Amino acid sequence: MSRPDDSTLEEKQLLRVRREAMRALEEAGALGVLPTPIDQIMEVARVQEVHEDVLNADFLSKLRAEVGKTGAALKRALGKVLGLFDARASLVFVDRSLLEVKQRFVRLHEAAHGFLPWQRPMYSVVEDCKEALEPDVAEDFDREANVFASEVMFQGDSFIEEANSSEFSVNTPLRLKDKYGASIYASIRQYVSKNHRICAVVVLDPPELVRGDGFVAHLRRAVQSQRFNEMFGVGNWPEQFTPDDQIGALVPLWPRRASRPRQIRLTDLNGDQHEFVAEAFTQKYQVFVLVHHVNTLSATTIVLP
Repeated sequence: MSRPDDSTLEEKQLLRVRREAMRALEEAGALGVLPTPIDQIMEVARVQEVHEDVLNADFLSKLRAEVGKTGAALKRALGKVLGLFDARASLVFVDRSLLEVKQRFVRLHEAAHGFLPWQRPMYSVVEDCKEALEPDVAEDFDREANVFASEVMFQGDSFIEEANSSEFSVNTPLRLKDKYGASIYASIRQYVSKNHRICAVVVLDPPELVRGDGFVAHLRRAVQSQRFNEMFGVGNWPEQFTPDDQIGALVPLWPRRASRPRQIRLTDLNGDQHEFVAEAFTQKYQVFVLVHHVNTLSATTIVLP
């Protein structure tokens, strides 16, 4: 089963977070300013970033002991702390070893804890690790912060509206990512999740070579548009892919970084076959296979389990 995405927030909750994100952009005077000025967002969130690299074991140990003595609420990270929000002093700390594009997202995630009016009073200190910053995070608290960060970074629907003015291709989000100051993954996910088309992106781990020229690529997650969900369901993808299946055959192997578009067939919830155009791109850390609906076919061969 593919893992859930930020869109698993309930609709009412999702709309509430999106409204707050637009309010933050408006109050910061950041609407239409690209890439989104993070410092101005943090200012309206009434938080200040500590620019020194202090997120080490000694600092965290002392902070946790201090919070424990006061009996205040601490949300502790499960792994290495990449971001931290100290509500008592309105301070944000970010791991300086992260890529700059990742630091931008972490800053907005921490700013969300300070800006969302129902979140700020919940904890005195919030520690965020990789698990809290992933789209498949289980807790609504962190998922809300992720949605807020994404909405602010991509200026609501600005990114998808601009993307829809170009042809549907993996090159479209890749072309826009720097303009919005976003990572490749975040840009492609935004492109698919908000798209009006029947489309999806299958995100795979880098292929592992086996038996000579063969390989296996494990599913990391799949992001699907709403129309794709309605026709094909959620999570109906294999756990791994090889060169012998139509998705695996698209995986580019080094030194190739992309594969040309080709046709594949997927089966909907009613057992009807549909024709898709699929293309793949990799940037070393993961492989993106983008699929786009073409038309309905009469064949009945089942492709997805």
